[in-house]
Amino acid sequence: MNTKNRRKLISRSVGIMITFLLVLSSILTFSTVAAAPAQTITKGNTTEKVVALTFDDGSDGTNINNILQTLSNHNVKATFFLTGSGANNHPQSIRNIANQGHQLGNHSYSHPYFTQISLTETQSQLKRTEDTIKQLTGKTTKPIFRPPYGAYNSTVLQRVGDAGYPYSIMWTIDTIDWTGNSSGDIVARVMNRITPGAIVLMHTGAGASGTPAALPTMISRLKSLGYRFVTINQLLNLPSSTNTYTVKAGDTLYSIALRYNTTVSRLAQLNNITNTSLIRVGQVLILPGSGGTTTPPPPSTTITYTVKAGDTLYAIALRYNTTVARIVADNNISNPSLISIGQRLIIR
Repeated sequence: MNTKNRRKLISRSVGIMITFLLVLSSILTFSTVAAAPAQTITKGNTTEKVVALTFDDGSDGTNINNILQTLSNHNVKATFFLTGSGANNHPQSIRNIANQGHQLGNHSYSHPYFTQISLTETQSQLKRTEDTIKQLTGKTTKPIFRPPYGAYNSTVLQRVGDAGYPYSIMWTIDTIDWTGNSSGDIVARVMNRITPGAIVLMHTGAGASGTPAALPTMISRLKSLGYRFVTINQLLNLPSSTNTYTVKAGDTLYSIALRYNTTVSRLAQLNNITNTSLIRVGQVLILPGSGGTTTPPPPSTTITYTVKAGDTLYAIALRYNTTVARIVADNNISNPSLISIGQRLIIR
């Protein structure tokens, strides 16, 4: 083989190897940046006498206003898992739920079996519902999802987690009210199975004809046993007012935590993140509502900041709502990558 052909062969081989490595790298990168699968919750992890009343809303929502009146009369907050189609069919009832301070969750758009639909359809079902509810109420359905028919598998949980819903909420007590059973049977099912941290499943539709009559008795009897009523967020110790952040290129959990005055461990807890080094661009993160501000703190006119272990100029700039370029200029820094622990920086 002459020298020219040998060079062509080597060049072709190198090209093939580079292509292979690039493809392999993209595969490995994709596989490591997926969000954690949604965590399946069937009851709260507590010994305290608390109970979460939850209602699934389908297409008709016949009993919503009666249910809301009873909850208001007894000063009880509950959690409603909403469908997008139902919200379009009875928008004012959905606004009433939100206006009375109840928690909202995502229950899909048209109530399909999530175990039987594609990734694209799963994403569409979740997004259309979130967009519909947010437009109607100004509130998000995140961070909680309830699978239609209670049908899920590992694939569903991964897809739901990727979509920004780290919690898939099931139940402790099924009233089977959708079968049209009597109010007495519904009450008995709850009272016979009640346990601290229980999640009770009920429905808002016409098929659940016994629920409006069962609810006042159920609430009164549970209160007499010392139970208090909580939303799912309260049961899981999540923020009562949920705000979200969409991960951008260059973000780390550390920089996001600094920006929103919280901690990496708190962000990991809220978002069911098992590896705090792995987040992906476009991933939706839940931010703390109480116990941390949800907007970056405004900068003072001029402050002095002492560099701590783990700090970068990028993270400091995020924390004080300024830019790396501004800090570099104000402090006459020649290399933005080199700052030292104990160094004092002027922040404007």
